[in-house]
Amino acid sequence: MRTLLTCLVLTLAPAAAFAACGHDRTAMSCSDGTIYDADQQRCVPTTG
Repeated sequence: MRTLLTCLVLTLAPAAAFAACGHDRTAMSCSDGTIYDADQQRCVPTTG
């Protein structure tokens, strides 16, 4: 039984890790008068 459980965990672990990845980008909305600056990774005031 322990061997079966170990095999199951080792089989499903890569799938769970793969599902957790890919969320590097999140939608971000900035307040009025600011825009998202990818270099600074934050909202910055608009100029002009």
